[in-house]
Amino acid sequence: MTQEVTERVEALLPTLRERAQEAEDLRRIPDESMKALQETGFFRLLQPKQWGGYAADPVTFYDTVRKIASACGSTGWVAGIVGVHNWHLALYSQQAQEDVWGEDNEVRISSSYAPMGAGTVVEGGYIVKGAWAWSSGSDHATWAVLGGPVIKDGKPVDFGSFLIPRTDYRIDDVWNVVGLRGTGSNTVVVEEVFVPSHRFLSFRKMSELASPGLEQNTDPVYKMPWGTIHPTTIATPIVGMAYGAYEAHVEHQGKRIRAAYAGEKAKDDPFAKVRIAEASSDIDAAWRQLSGNVADEYALLVAGKEIPFDLRVRARRDQVRATGRAIASIDKLFESSGATALANGTPLQRFWRDAHAGRVHAANDPERAYVMYGTHEFGLPVTDGMV
Repeated sequence: MTQEVTERVEALLPTLRERAQEAEDLRRIPDESMKALQETGFFRLLQPKQWGGYAADPVTFYDTVRKIASACGSTGWVAGIVGVHNWHLALYSQQAQEDVWGEDNEVRISSSYAPMGAGTVVEGGYIVKGAWAWSSGSDHATWAVLGGPVIKDGKPVDFGSFLIPRTDYRIDDVWNVVGLRGTGSNTVVVEEVFVPSHRFLSFRKMSELASPGLEQNTDPVYKMPWGTIHPTTIATPIVGMAYGAYEAHVEHQGKRIRAAYAGEKAKDDPFAKVRIAEASSDIDAAWRQLSGNVADEYALLVAGKEIPFDLRVRARRDQVRATGRAIASIDKLFESSGATALANGTPLQRFWRDAHAGRVHAANDPERAYVMYGTHEFGLPVTDGMV
């Protein structure tokens, strides 16, 4: 069934490519695009089987996100983030899943995991308040998972994510940016809302594979480390953008005449051929490492084995490396495309802006991931939770 989903998504790519400028102009994904993605079954890929999902191999999910992002960077970004929330919700209590999917199993969820608010312990749950920026795809969601500490007696005692319905928060339209303009990554504002205890999920519980949702959702994909799933969700669209930029560059260069060089055809320039060879190799390397580590982790879980910490830190190392390689390749292609590629509406400049916008996400911070890897290699304890 997942093969049918990917085939339907691939058939949709030309339409998403045509709507890329519309998404940018709207500063959100067009409703028609989200509806079309829903109809392909894409959002069911990581959804639990008990709710009509496929509990798919995560590589299938990420490969599909990569392809969507190769058509439209913003659409790929939102698709990946919104799509992975069905995986996250699968780890919540059964009651929380019923709250969200009980009446409509096609409900979509947005997020903001940065601790821009908090929940104070009260009887039966928490009083949550805060303003969470950068909630991609929030216009298309009716629930949100919002990260923050749990406060008890004035002190933080836990950290996790609060699951809140659309009726309990507002969206402030503040997303006016130079890249990923179509993601609608606006601010979710919560003003002292009660959240019952079953709608909170501790990141510590997730890291210990003690999430309550694992009692019902036993498929291997739900045992994947958060420190692999979340960062890979952020890196994959950027690699997809690199593939899209490469295709756009080759098409552009195939038609380009270089006036400054006596009307030379760009495709006859040997240096142009070297650049596309180097860029395509680095883009492929980025994807092979990124997807390869996810595949290795998943294969161990399918075999009933645990994922060693060595593999988890390697996955984080290669995740940020994939982002870096992808963006460097886009830069190389963009710099070689001439002034005509600068025009508003051309895909190459949009991929260039979108990829650099995605790079600033905290999950793509290379130094932190590299320090984690080096720390572990020297036999020292790794204290960073994003692994």
